[in-house]
Amino acid sequence: MNINKNFLPVSKEDMKERQISQLDFIVITGDAYIDHPSFGTSIIGRLLEDQGFTVGIIAQPKWDNTDDFKKLGKPKYGFLISSGNIDSMVNHYTAAKKKRRDDLYSPGGKSGFRPNRAVTVYSNRAREAYKDVPIILGGIEASLRRFAHYDYWDDKIRKSILLDSKADLLIYGMGEKPIIEVANLLSYGMDVSKITSIRGTSYVTKDISSLKDYAMLPSFDEITTDKAAYAESYKIASEEQDAIRGKTLIEPYDNRYVVQNPPQFPLTTEEMDRVYKLPFTRTYHPSYEAMGGIPALNEVKFSITSHRGCFGSCSFCALTYHQGRVIQNRSQNSIIEEAKLLTDDNDFKGYIHDIGGPTANFRHKACKKQEKHGVCKDRQCMFPTPCKNLIVDHTEYLSLLRKVRTLPKVKKVFVRSGIRYDYLIHDKNTKFFEELCEHHISGQLKVAPEHISNKVLGQMGKPSKEVYEKFKRKYSEINKKLDKNQFVVPYLMSSHPGSDMRAAVELAEYINTMGYMPEQVQDFYPTPGSLSTTIYYTGINPLTKEKIYVPTNQREKNMQRALMQFKNPENHSLVRDALVKARREDLIGYDKRCLITPTPPKATSSFKTKDKKSHKTVSTKEVSKISRTSSTKNSKHVKKQSSR
Repeated sequence: MNINKNFLPVSKEDMKERQISQLDFIVITGDAYIDHPSFGTSIIGRLLEDQGFTVGIIAQPKWDNTDDFKKLGKPKYGFLISSGNIDSMVNHYTAAKKKRRDDLYSPGGKSGFRPNRAVTVYSNRAREAYKDVPIILGGIEASLRRFAHYDYWDDKIRKSILLDSKADLLIYGMGEKPIIEVANLLSYGMDVSKITSIRGTSYVTKDISSLKDYAMLPSFDEITTDKAAYAESYKIASEEQDAIRGKTLIEPYDNRYVVQNPPQFPLTTEEMDRVYKLPFTRTYHPSYEAMGGIPALNEVKFSITSHRGCFGSCSFCALTYHQGRVIQNRSQNSIIEEAKLLTDDNDFKGYIHDIGGPTANFRHKACKKQEKHGVCKDRQCMFPTPCKNLIVDHTEYLSLLRKVRTLPKVKKVFVRSGIRYDYLIHDKNTKFFEELCEHHISGQLKVAPEHISNKVLGQMGKPSKEVYEKFKRKYSEINKKLDKNQFVVPYLMSSHPGSDMRAAVELAEYINTMGYMPEQVQDFYPTPGSLSTTIYYTGINPLTKEKIYVPTNQREKNMQRALMQFKNPENHSLVRDALVKARREDLIGYDKRCLITPTPPKATSSFKTKDKKSHKTVSTKEVSKISRTSSTKNSKHVKKQSSR
């Protein structure tokens, strides 16, 4: 793997230098241009280039007119449009709908370089610039909005993004296979309106008479007037997101239909290896240097994607709707070669920050059945308990980590992309667990129990509190044996569907027994494509049909979040109101089990809390970082892994 210092063209001068008079495809993206395999724009651009097509990049165009959309000229075959590695609305707003002040995917980390609903805005401008050029959508924003969906920011149901954007075609999920098929058909002269049979694509049509073996979703009119119909639509669609057994899906509108072809087949190991061997420069375009570079690169520069997909299927994570439940992995040789490449970087200090994916310790398919029959329609792999067919084995992943950590120049290999503790604890072979603690963490291991109330965990698709406690005991036992002073740091979430005030107080009581405030907490963020978002909007769990309590009032959500940081003097009033609402005034007092005192302490800009285990004093700024990711803590991996 050689580092190629040539970026894809971003200007007419670049085209002239390469003797390109007209580009075959132009990629328009809401992110700054980072030519790295953690960014879908770059993967698709390099892949098309490898197939013999010429490709240019228009990154973060100004959208108030068409000038930037014309700067590379008219593409021969089409515009490929994406919001970037993250939904533009999630990028712009917090879970409280407050405007974010920064954007890690933009020059200098500053906001304002992309519009709200970037895919739709870019598509309309591209159409205005060149009316007859095919427009093909991809990436996370398009993928998760391919059907009508509840939009948290508008608080209403929006139509499929295909209709709002007036695009010709949408590639959903991981886009390598579909884009090659689409590009070849366009180059053969096929009209984009005739490209209707490629797996992993969606399109709009007025005639469905030729379609067979499909599932009909409730119409747009039905789901906008009946929440039960919306819940049923989600259930039907989610059950067909499998390449082997999934059916074509049809969503009716007034006189049109949005059609989703079955999902594309997962990449083989050999195909993934070829993708990650493409000649990426592995850095941001030099034009950003004067503006402070692109902060998002720092997260992934010395990290390695080992696989895609996740069979964990947390309710609040839309990743399975995008990458799927079937694990697609790279070979050990491919990963080791990339690790060697990283060690040759001038900035490499001996530390590989991660070898993982959406869930680090999922390196193979959940069971043998998936290879022939696909994923189960009515059974999750991990929830409510692990399936009897689940293969729990860390042997291959451990083998990989051992090989990489012994490479010359490598001092340490971290595992930071998330360990499923409920998978790990069921592995009867404890060798991986032991070596994880010994070699691959530094002081603390972050895991995601998310909550401790079983009624909330049931809606999250997460295991019971008892499983987390069992994991903690085993972790402590191993570290004691290794004579290491290392701790578990939990990710926790407030205001998830199912969490009433009593459940929120129950979580706060548990935090009190921990002896320190959790490092990362977040409010539930309803984003398109997740089961939890459907429950949030409808008040119904579509899989069980049961009615679920949903905290939607912002005041209540503020109280639930404040309970998780009850020691912060600024939260005293909110915590008091929450305890009164939950009829738990017994937790107001001076006893050690109490959360707050009757009178508020003097407010300060930073409160201190002592970790009872490590006896380390930590400030608010250190321990109360709020997750800025999309639907879950796993969504940072959607950002890292998602491809057009």
